[in-house]
Amino acid sequence: MKLFFYFLLFLKASAFSFGGMSNLASLQRDLPPLHWAQTSDFGKAVAIGQTSPGPNGLWAVSLGYLTYSIPGAALALLAVTTPPFLILPLQAFYYRLQDQPWVEALLRSLALVSVGLLLSSAWAILASTLQDPWSIPICLIACGLCVSKRLGALWLILLAAGAGLLLYGLH
Repeated sequence: MKLFFYFLLFLKASAFSFGGMSNLASLQRDLPPLHWAQTSDFGKAVAIGQTSPGPNGLWAVSLGYLTYSIPGAALALLAVTTPPFLILPLQAFYYRLQDQPWVEALLRSLALVSVGLLLSSAWAILASTLQDPWSIPICLIACGLCVSKRLGALWLILLAAGAGLLLYGLH
């Protein structure tokens, strides 16, 4: 694996995202075709990122570790933290233009694009993991509990893992 190109893929995903997990779509589109990640790696990385303390964007560091060990995690961390430092000089320019109607419309449009990319990534992950009749009810129940905010992400993961163990055993 070419480390510099690997870093550039994470940097591109982070530079053209809006924080959190919005870089997921770009990485999911770029890494699997190069055989640098499997679709299951994304689900694992998101689960690790959600249960770990800190910002949501650190799921990419978990993905870097899962796909290329410690160098991958270090490069992913560097790629995720570089764009905010590059954007700081543009902040002063933005403050001059923030009240312009076209700037507000542009930011609303970018937010919608981000939601669309995130939903497309979620669909791709779900389509690859929902392969048998039991996985669909487990997913729906987990989504319902998540939306109702009755349980935290860690408890949902543990319950889903328990259901998987009961249904499938230790294959």
